[in-house]
Amino acid sequence: MASTILTKSLLGRRLIHSSFSLSHKTPQIFTSLFHGRTFQKIADPIHTSYKTSQWVRCVVGTRANFSTQSLSLNEPVVSVDWLHANLREPDMKVLDASWYMPDEQRNPIQEYQVAHIPGALFFDVDGIADQTTNLPHMLPSEEAFAAAVSALGIENKDGLVVYDGKGIFSAARVWWMFRVFGHEKVWVLDGGLPRWRTSGYDVESSASGDAILKASAASEAIEKVYQGQTVGPITFQTKFQPHLVWTLEQVNRERQLLAFDGDDKTDGNP
Repeated sequence: MASTILTKSLLGRRLIHSSFSLSHKTPQIFTSLFHGRTFQKIADPIHTSYKTSQWVRCVVGTRANFSTQSLSLNEPVVSVDWLHANLREPDMKVLDASWYMPDEQRNPIQEYQVAHIPGALFFDVDGIADQTTNLPHMLPSEEAFAAAVSALGIENKDGLVVYDGKGIFSAARVWWMFRVFGHEKVWVLDGGLPRWRTSGYDVESSASGDAILKASAASEAIEKVYQGQTVGPITFQTKFQPHLVWTLEQVNRERQLLAFDGDDKTDGNP
């Protein structure tokens, strides 16, 4: 499902003109990953062995300098080699947007604590969502999204690389969310965490207290906005792109038009 977004972007070089939900079922443990939960920092981080990939796509004798202008805004993905070369740049932020189907029985925040790309923040797909509906992970309001993203420490000047624990799944959802709210400097990591690790790149095996606090603060900021409370400083300004979201009415109307067109062809009309 999520990979469909990137597939269409890669093949058609255009953004998807529809919204999507990761699942219509609400996993019981994911109503919010941070509500009423206590997270323990892993005491002894274990790092994987590190080696430099032989396939870094750089000109020999030069360093791959970070510049969002060097990346095409029409290309939705970046390679693990590119990310590794630019990971420490000040305006680069990496988001772990892992989310799993309920029957997989996997906990993304726990897996984040066990192993994540160095410096990555955790983006709670279920927490950063519309709080006025019982439907899971629906797109939040502009104000709510800005508050949550600001709580994570993200600014409009930042280039963002999003990944997940399956390769390309829920990361595509978060990529789309940022595009919907006007942030073009966002890419999905091709192959996600699995490819990062198989390429021999290092991971952090314990989350810093700061990363967990930011993730929790993002969920709290969302709740405050929907409760009409004041939130902290806003560092991310949204610019809603309505052409990237379809309402239920629009989807139903399109279905009716397609059905009508199909009936015409069945009747022998051109």
